[in-house]
Amino acid sequence: MVDALDPAVAQVRRGGYLEAVHHGCLAVTRPDGTAALALGDVGTPFLPRSAIKPLQAVAMVGVGLDVVGAELALVGASHSGEPFHLEAVRSILSGAGLGLDALQNTPALPYDAQARDAWLAGGGVAEALTQNCSGKHAGMLRTCVRAGWSIHDYREPAHPLQAGARRLLGEFAGETIGEPVVDGCGAPAFAVTVTGLARAFGRVAAATDGPARAVADAFRDHPEYASGTRRDELVFHREVPGLICKLGAEGTLAAGLADGTGIVIKISDGAYRAAVPVLVAVLTALGHGTAALTALDPFPVLGHGAVVGNTETTPELDAALAVLRV
Repeated sequence: MVDALDPAVAQVRRGGYLEAVHHGCLAVTRPDGTAALALGDVGTPFLPRSAIKPLQAVAMVGVGLDVVGAELALVGASHSGEPFHLEAVRSILSGAGLGLDALQNTPALPYDAQARDAWLAGGGVAEALTQNCSGKHAGMLRTCVRAGWSIHDYREPAHPLQAGARRLLGEFAGETIGEPVVDGCGAPAFAVTVTGLARAFGRVAAATDGPARAVADAFRDHPEYASGTRRDELVFHREVPGLICKLGAEGTLAAGLADGTGIVIKISDGAYRAAVPVLVAVLTALGHGTAALTALDPFPVLGHGAVVGNTETTPELDAALAVLRV
């Protein structure tokens, strides 16, 4: 999906010098699912990777997953590997009569630097438990137990669990979802268009009942479980009432607002640092800007330990956002 013609949406400055430029795609959909803004190639399917986890969680609840609140948020998360995340993974599994040995996701160290350092200092090694997708995999396993499905092959694309997730993503996105590939954690990765994913997030965020409302409320009520205590996603959740958001690999960031507006950003070169200021700019144009969002800079430009620059949106993007400004 990466297109050399995608517009420049963010740039990195060190002092007064331009150091890097990031191109990307942006789709904003209205509550009715139609396009309010489309920049770049928003119509070719791409791999949002972990950004589809909330949709996968909706699919799981729809077929019997029986966790709520913080644990449900963790099922839709790329968690930081903090102690409370790991405890929730254990709880999800034990509630289904399973142990950590049932997890089939790829072993890794905790995502969060502080959590990773503490884990290593305690003698920990890379495990499936500490990999950021373990909440999703624990949820998948518990769903299979509740639905009476096999668990040894739960990652296979033809398994009813994965077929159901693919079907639900297509329903919420309003698109036909093609054949999946293998994601980094071993589960299927589904492709969808930037516009379709924005539409799907808007629909989850605006849901008034059912599995989608349960997942949206879990994210809103427990954003530290939906990401971590030191994550920019936590700031977005806290600063914009009713918002749900989720990052994905390779520069993807998706959000839905309570009124049904959907937003998806895909940075062409995969640099997530560029997606954050773009989402801040979009939210500000939609009337949801705050001082905390304006100050959000999870990837500061440093010189000898001091902040000497920043990542900012481009004039090209700022002009395009005029159609959204309220």
